[in-house]
Amino acid sequence: MLISLLLIILPAVAKAQALVDSMSTVGGIIACGVFLFLVSLLGLIGAIRHHQVCLFFYMVILFLIFLLEFVVSIFCLAVSENQLRNIVESTWNSNSTDSLKKQIQNQYCCCKLNAKDNTTSCGDVKCADSATNPEDEFCEDAAVEYAKYYLNWTGALGLFFSLIELIGVWLAVRYRNQKDPRANPSAFL
Repeated sequence: MLISLLLIILPAVAKAQALVDSMSTVGGIIACGVFLFLVSLLGLIGAIRHHQVCLFFYMVILFLIFLLEFVVSIFCLAVSENQLRNIVESTWNSNSTDSLKKQIQNQYCCCKLNAKDNTTSCGDVKCADSATNPEDEFCEDAAVEYAKYYLNWTGALGLFFSLIELIGVWLAVRYRNQKDPRANPSAFL
């Protein structure tokens, strides 16, 4: 439940502080948090009431979430630098708006994507450090380092939380097979 509450609250805070521009990304993360909250509520109700059906569906859904999160985490950790370079280059080339390219160039103090880029002028790239020449820096290198850093963190955290979910599935299986202590003992004979 705590993870789901974090998934609901943190994207809203990030959007309010303008750390995330995409409303669809914020909405998707909040929707995942609400779904995870409902699944955890189902497990909590099943555990409190010793309801076998609720615990069964909780185990199945949580196991499916574990599998999905585990696969995505492994993918994030297994992406090579060449694959990241291809992703960055295809994203840069498919982007039709120059405003995003200028924003990236100003943020990373770079001029071109890479040596193959045929951009002739840097436009209005303003670097915080006046000693840095933006024509010497390529945006691809900075974007790949940035993506690699965050993919490694995302993969590690996803792997950690997926293993926590696997422990939750194991505990639900163990708890589901216990007898209800409030039930009549002679009812099982």
